[in-house]
Amino acid sequence: MNLYLRLLQLKLRNRTKDRITLWDTAVTQFRVLPNDCDIFRHMTNSRYLAVMDLGRLDLLGRSGFWDQLQAKGWYPVVAGQTINYRRSLKPLQKYEVRSRVVGVDDRWIYAEQTFTSKDEVYARAFIRIRFLKKEGGSVSVEELDNLVGGFPDDLVVPEWIKDWTSGSRDDAKMGNS
Repeated sequence: MNLYLRLLQLKLRNRTKDRITLWDTAVTQFRVLPNDCDIFRHMTNSRYLAVMDLGRLDLLGRSGFWDQLQAKGWYPVVAGQTINYRRSLKPLQKYEVRSRVVGVDDRWIYAEQTFTSKDEVYARAFIRIRFLKKEGGSVSVEELDNLVGGFPDDLVVPEWIKDWTSGSRDDAKMGNS
């Protein structure tokens, strides 16, 4: 329920926020609520992933890309993510999530999301995203490229992300333990 309330708050707040492009960084503000915390009195790791969904929705919504996706009957899904935690977010602490697209390859869109408080990094995640069609099947990168009017030339996937993607494809075969 908490996330639905945050989603509603995000939608209401975005009515007065400036529009951005899909290639900008969306800065979304939050506060650690008591139900975000685990028994160790810091934000639990699963809540980071849920809040990241809201940060990506903020980027998609404020850029107008969400409306374009809806019109086409397309929607994003997370296919993989990796996150590093540097510091603990404490109860009632204010923080922001900075969400941005960092790369595109022949199959995936990659996003970076950084949790900061007072300009200090608390966690950073990289997400591999695929878009699906409501009638079935995947949206090709070419279709996305056409929808957005072309990808910027500087969206180059870093080598380590290529290695991560390749390694997780190998893990998907599941015979490897």
